[in-house]
Amino acid sequence: MRGSAERVDSAPGTPTAVLTGAVTDAIRAVGGFAGGVYLRSSTPAVLRLAVLAGLPGPLFRPWARLHMDRQLPVADAYRLRKPVVLTDATDTMRRYPQLAAELPFRFASVYVPVVGGTTVYGVLTVLWSPAPDSSTALPHRDRVTAIADRLGDALGALDDGVPVHWDAEPLGVRPPAHAPPQGFIGHFVWDPADSTVTADATFWDMTGGAKDDIARSPEALAAAISPDDAHLVLCALRETASGSPPSRPLGVRAENGGHLMLEFWTEGSARREYRVGGLVIDPGTGPAAQEAGDLLPDGVFAFDRLGLITYANPRAADLLGRPQAELVGRALWDAVPWLDRPAYEDHLRAALIAPEPVHFQVRHPTAGATDEIDGDWLTLSVYPGADVLTCRIVPLGHTEEAPSIGESAVTTAGALTAWDAPTPAYRPIILAIALSEAVTARQVSEVVMRELLPAFGGRRLAIYLLQERHLYLAWETGFPPGFLSQFDGVGLDAKLPGTETLTTGRPLFFESMQQLESAYPDMPLDTPVGSRAFLPLIASGRPVGSCVLGFERPRTFSTEVRTVLTALAGLIAQALERARLYDSEAALARGLQEALLPHRLSEHPQVETEVCYLPGTQGMDVGGDWYDVVEAGDGLALVIGDVQGHGVQAAATMGQLRSAVRAFALRDYAPHQVMGGTNRLLIDLDPDQFASCCYIRLDPDTGYARAVRAGHTQPLLRHPDGRAEVLDLPGGLVLGVDPEARYPVTHLRLEPGAVLALYTDGLVEQPGRDIDEGVEALRRALAGESTVHGHGPSLSDIGDRLMERARHATDRPDDIALLLATRRDESPGTRHA
Repeated sequence: MRGSAERVDSAPGTPTAVLTGAVTDAIRAVGGFAGGVYLRSSTPAVLRLAVLAGLPGPLFRPWARLHMDRQLPVADAYRLRKPVVLTDATDTMRRYPQLAAELPFRFASVYVPVVGGTTVYGVLTVLWSPAPDSSTALPHRDRVTAIADRLGDALGALDDGVPVHWDAEPLGVRPPAHAPPQGFIGHFVWDPADSTVTADATFWDMTGGAKDDIARSPEALAAAISPDDAHLVLCALRETASGSPPSRPLGVRAENGGHLMLEFWTEGSARREYRVGGLVIDPGTGPAAQEAGDLLPDGVFAFDRLGLITYANPRAADLLGRPQAELVGRALWDAVPWLDRPAYEDHLRAALIAPEPVHFQVRHPTAGATDEIDGDWLTLSVYPGADVLTCRIVPLGHTEEAPSIGESAVTTAGALTAWDAPTPAYRPIILAIALSEAVTARQVSEVVMRELLPAFGGRRLAIYLLQERHLYLAWETGFPPGFLSQFDGVGLDAKLPGTETLTTGRPLFFESMQQLESAYPDMPLDTPVGSRAFLPLIASGRPVGSCVLGFERPRTFSTEVRTVLTALAGLIAQALERARLYDSEAALARGLQEALLPHRLSEHPQVETEVCYLPGTQGMDVGGDWYDVVEAGDGLALVIGDVQGHGVQAAATMGQLRSAVRAFALRDYAPHQVMGGTNRLLIDLDPDQFASCCYIRLDPDTGYARAVRAGHTQPLLRHPDGRAEVLDLPGGLVLGVDPEARYPVTHLRLEPGAVLALYTDGLVEQPGRDIDEGVEALRRALAGESTVHGHGPSLSDIGDRLMERARHATDRPDDIALLLATRRDESPGTRHA
């Protein structure tokens, strides 16, 4: 089975009917308001939402495609083959902070794998309103599990050699109604093969009972359903007969001037055309109720859980700028397209998921306006319902309801400021992106101060980290100097809000300092006025520390703000835990690197060497650069190399290569043999790792040398007269690519007073600049050294000069190693190395 946007067959017994039936059964079983089923897609490791009931697909498109490796309950249920139950928003935050950040609303949910035999086909999920206690969670899980098991068996029966995949957009389905419909629903089936119509009594009553006329043609059927919109009905009938039913209900006008909603699906198998099944739905709001609503001075409209507008009074049509006939029966985002701003959509998601009313401001663009500045401001208040949501619209100046946190602030004159500020629901996304680039505890704290405090109007921040059952101050800003030091190092048994929020796992909110003083009378306060939020920092069940947010004035913490702050605390905890692991791995890698790099270089009375080394400042700060000077027979081997990457793996590989090169050199192997043997060793150790290297075997008495190069930067040679050149050593491939690689040998001579410079690419590479330019700049710097009293500068001075710019750079993407060598005096004889 494969889902298809071109053909969706929902007749009984078909795959689509099996899926939609399971979702509606699961919603009904737990009294939920929404649900869905994810299935495997043809893209490896990707799940796709096949059916979504009770929520509009356009508003939940970001969750329609999900990678199996994400830390989300759907992915965990699929990978682990175990149900996941989240009892409320706090439980969601603790276990899945990413989900709580994306959907910071109050709801409970269950996620159950759909398994048939040994195959996991997908995940069945249901959302419901959280209960005061979690006693219903396990029964809900068991009920949904039973339905998921039946669905797995059904999908297994359909899996007849063709994998069960879903690659189309999700199907939108109405959830089971919580109350009997007040209107009428008529059912019909049209067979295009012989133009016959089979229908129930309600359908014939709604269309005037003209059975013989309707049976003559699809045009007659369309005209009987809606004389004014017959062309729309006819188009839908023909599309459905060809296998492509409309993805959304179709709103049309009835003969009596009312409004009808039509749904279509295919029935039976295709010959040339499908039989068409359909429902004709009269919402039936009732003449008296509609008449009363039409007389209201405020705008009122209603839409169902799929976003279809079912009613709009004249005032709503006036404020929205559309005739009633163009509103009712259409999806909200089609009828009112200027509501597609992300901030507005987030409020609508809140109304669909959370049980509380949602109030927010929108700007209605005036006719002919080029942007929203010329529009009028409206206040929308959405009141959730089991099956239908009601929205009240009034001009902004006519309401006393305050805008929600993160929306525009209303001044006394009705003007708005900072209207484009993101809503709280979008702060987690902004913060998560910023935290993903923070790798140390200090960087995490700076991100929180920069992104979190301004969003909620806070001025004070303190982060305490847990270590050996004590909380230690890691970061503070805005508090009086020295005030927080009295709480540094407190034990978890101390009666303080910062410790209790961590030990209980519950955030603490104090809307005034008086509330805080009443709850903790023995705790000193830094100010008599303000409010505080104490958030537990818990990452995947592991306590990390506590976060304190301080506000200079008393303020309320709405349910939305509390949920968002709690979710943000989860993100901060994850980032701090990652920073702790980073620090541990960095310390390990640094210690490993220091242990593996040579602490003493081999010496010779005729040769002076100098080494300079700087670690990178990005990533793990530990790379695979190495250097060495090794006794090789009666000469010396000068070695420099660079392993790709950073971290423990790069440092470990560097140590192995250094040891290999050293062992070959001590046996006085020829340079090409040293490089070839090291290359084959690296391929055996780690076929996915690469390294560059330059090896020069020097005879100190004569200055003659043999050099080989494996993909490394060219060495530099400064002659005694001050001229400097880039040596042209023909080289072979980098180490670790080809076991048969050959490394040609180049002969050269190092005169007394000349300086040979070997270096890694971190010294000459800069973003946006060609590496050849960096090499040329290094050559000029080496040539620029002057002589003093007839003698050249010391190697130490040359090293400082060449490393000066890199040493003062605050941002070094890579490690830097520099090895300098010079001959003190020429000895008699011309014996070659």
